[in-house]
Amino acid sequence: MIRLLSLLALASATAVAAGQGPTEFTIIGGKHDVTNVVVAIPLSEKAEITRLNLPDGGKQRPAQVVSTGLLADGKTKYALMTVLPKVAAGETVVLSVPKAIQLYKESKFKFVEEEGKHVDLLVNDRKVIRYMNAKRDGTTKDTHELTFKPFHHVYEPIKGETLLTNGAGLAADKNLQFPHHRGIYLGWMTIRYGANQTADVWHGRNGEYTQHEKMLLSEAGSVVARQRAAINWHGKDGLLFAEETREVDVFMQPKGTLLEFSSILTTKLPRVTLDGDPQHAGFHFRAAMETAKKYAKETYYLRPDGKDAPGKTRNWDPKTKQGPVNLPWNAMSFKVADTRYTAVYLDHPDNPKEARYSERDYGRFGSYFVFDVTPTTPLRIKYRIYITEGEMTKDEVENLSHGFVDAPKVK
Repeated sequence: MIRLLSLLALASATAVAAGQGPTEFTIIGGKHDVTNVVVAIPLSEKAEITRLNLPDGGKQRPAQVVSTGLLADGKTKYALMTVLPKVAAGETVVLSVPKAIQLYKESKFKFVEEEGKHVDLLVNDRKVIRYMNAKRDGTTKDTHELTFKPFHHVYEPIKGETLLTNGAGLAADKNLQFPHHRGIYLGWMTIRYGANQTADVWHGRNGEYTQHEKMLLSEAGSVVARQRAAINWHGKDGLLFAEETREVDVFMQPKGTLLEFSSILTTKLPRVTLDGDPQHAGFHFRAAMETAKKYAKETYYLRPDGKDAPGKTRNWDPKTKQGPVNLPWNAMSFKVADTRYTAVYLDHPDNPKEARYSERDYGRFGSYFVFDVTPTTPLRIKYRIYITEGEMTKDEVENLSHGFVDAPKVK
């Protein structure tokens, strides 16, 4: 049975002040049972809390105080986070701050950077994800193509030795299949702004690019690792037309990798229209090139209406306006290095709609929407990707989805 991890979204709650707030916290389950739940308790001040007692005999769980997330309501600056094995629907769970800390070995996240190239996230010595943040190199067409957009890689979750996602390649290499699809990434093919200006930051074939500018936040501990980056969006003329703040959280769990991707896109221009098609716009996951070259016909999709046959895909059609839209989740089962993995894509109902979905047997899937960014209407989005070895059932994926959109509340 694959153990799943669900994120508890920050809920409206009375702030807990360090040194004077309560030493007990009450968690109320939502409408569904969820397992391995990450609980986030709002704090008005930073506190030194590294353990919390569970109600069953006082067993302790690792806890971590972090800055609040990118899309938090701004009422508090910090959150106390821990992982609960299970919260049943409607259940009340009381957590308490221990007077004495039990000493035991625990896993911890850490970031390791190769400056100018990438930043790796590790659990102890096992690689988990890699943020490709090299500056764009416009010296030649080839150097531009290799560096025109930042993205995230995911490693296999057992040993952390094999990348499960596709990296930057050259379109001129005919042995590669669609090298512009890279890892976990965000972009739009048809962007309109200004005096009939257009940009395609998905392919970047006319000098457009998005570029990592600086890291705004980096936190890692025993429960969560968080990076927040400033990314600028540039048009064909090299001029800035939009600014993005991108945050990626990874949560500790016994198996698999749960990654939350949040972003706020702003502009100082009157309007920037994001458009495209299901294959070349929005938020997507692309498996390793080996999946495309060797295992495409063994790829299958698990959707809310059930498991499909290997090689079968569904795509929203721009001509007929028919196809999958507004799915709460989608899951792809694929192979790399003769091993099967599952990637789960979780969409949040707060994201713009209509969300139009796309699937490919070579390992790329995701969704897009059309949106107008203005100075008063920034784009705000949040998704999750879960990666595990082996296959998953519909119930297991539903559990992840419930934890995303119907998480327990903090009282």
